[in-house]
Formats: sequence, structure tokens, C-alpha cells
Amino acid sequence: MKSRIVSTWIEDFLRDRPVRANSLIITIYGDSIAPHGGSVWLGSFIKLAKPLGINDRLVRTSVFRLSKDSWLTSEHIGRRSYYGLTATGRRRFEHAYRRIYFQPKVHWEGDWQIVLTAGNELTPAQRDEVRKELQWEGFGLIASGVLAHPSADLEPLLDILQSNGVQDRVVVVRGKSLGALVNKPTRELVRECWNLSSISQDYKRFLDRFRSVQKALKSARELDPEQCFVVRTLLMHEFRRTLLRDPQLPDQLLPHDWPGNAARQLCHELYVLTQREAENHLMSVLETASGRLPEAAPYFYERFGGLATIN
Repeated sequence: MKSRIVSTWIEDFLRDRPVRANSLIITIYGDSIAPHGGSVWLGSFIKLAKPLGINDRLVRTSVFRLSKDSWLTSEHIGRRSYYGLTATGRRRFEHAYRRIYFQPKVHWEGDWQIVLTAGNELTPAQRDEVRKELQWEGFGLIASGVLAHPSADLEPLLDILQSNGVQDRVVVVRGKSLGALVNKPTRELVRECWNLSSISQDYKRFLDRFRSVQKALKSARELDPEQCFVVRTLLMHEFRRTLLRDPQLPDQLLPHDWPGNAARQLCHELYVLTQREAENHLMSVLETASGRLPEAAPYFYERFGGLATIN
């Protein structure tokens, strides 16, 4: 049985926070469909997306555009069309969601990654694309052609450079703070490179928006599968929009009252709360070229430090 309170919350959310169909579809594919094989019949996807306010025509238009933009790929079997993430789309998604599903390192020892993109090795288009992807990954532009991030984790950086074919055309330097890890010049650099005040306000709005639906779901006698799927999708879509602006700086460089930690905890708790019924809804609605949607891959259960396996 659907909760009236949750239904009202969903209606209010979709009215007050209109979502772009293309972006929401990517959220659905990355969060819900990729762990289940990645490709589904378009007709079943249209049914899945309907309670999120995306009608048949809008879904068809959006998946066509996403295919042209190399996010989705299509396969036609008889009269049915099946859509799944391309390798490029999956990589783009994984860059974003690696930061969402896994807790960032909070201990920092003064390490910095510095990327120099100046010079004639890159075309203007390549320089812009690398800068854009690095800023999505949390790098700050500290000077023209110079991006930096206080982290020792090179894997995401190298992945971005290799996927853009520029690993031999930029200079990557690993540095380390000398003396005190955090001092006045460092804090000023952080304020100049990253708009933490704006991101903090986004996190606070996120908390205000989702605490009410968390309370409603906790108090419900039973959870409705469709509502759980819709709430989980809106949760991940909204959290992604906020988190992708967050450079995920070490705790030492953040304000003492940083709300990002509370937002991540709420996201984790609400994801776990809706997990079982949301997955049941996916299994009951979506169809693949082979028939029934397969069970989620093992890596799905590694999200947020470990999810309960659904038997």
C-alpha cells in the first residue's frame, strides 16, 4: 500500500525541483540498471520512468539524444529496442559514483596532486575537456593551466588522462605540504579555488528535503516498492548534483560545521531503507533481451560500505 505522505512528498519534489530527463535517465541507468546487466527493453524502461514524471515521448526523445552523445547504445531485436550504457557512458558514470558510494579518505598527510596543462601539447578543445573532467573530480584551478587537489590517490587522475589520450601531453606532479599541514595561506587557497559556502548551503537543503521522507518511510507499516524506487532515484539524483560540486577535501581543510558528512550519512541510511523494495520493483518491471532482469552483480552490495544481500 502506498503511503499518502510519501506520495505527497514525491509530488512536491517533482513540482518544486524539476529534473532534466536526460540527466535523470543517466541516474537510473547508473544507479539501478548497470548492476543488473546494463541493458533493458525500452518499453519496460518507459514504465519504470513514468512515476518520475517522464512520459513516453520524453523518454524516447531523451534516449535518442543520449545515444547521439555516446551515453547509451541501442540494439534492435524484432520490434523491440534495448538500451544500455556505452563503455564511455559507464566510465563517465563510474567517475561520478565512485565518489558517491564510497567514503572519501578523511586522514590527510599534506599530499597534493598538481596537473600542468599549459603549453602547446594540447589543443584548446583537449585542454578544456581535461580541465572540465578534473574539476568534476574535485580539482581546483589555482592558476591558468594549473589544477591541484589535496589527495594522494592517483587512480582517478590517471584514468581521466588516459581516457582523453593526454597522459603524455601534460605534466603531473605529486607534492607535499612542508611544515604545518594547514595554515592561513592554505585556507585562503582553499577559499579561492572551491566555493565551499555555496556547497554547504546545497548540503543543508539536501538534508532538509530528504529528512522528512526518511521519517515517513521509517514510520510506514509497510514499504511500497514503486515509492521506494522513486525515492531512491530522486535521492541519488539530488545527492549526485550536490556531491559533484564538492571537491571532497580532507577534514583538516573543511569548516568545523561541514554538513557534507551528515548528508552522506543520510544518503546511506535512506538508500539502505529503500534498497530491498526498490530492487523488487526493478525486478518486476524491467525486461532484458533474455527475459527477466538478472540479479544485481556482487559489486552492487559494496556500496556505502556494504549492503544487505537480497535473497
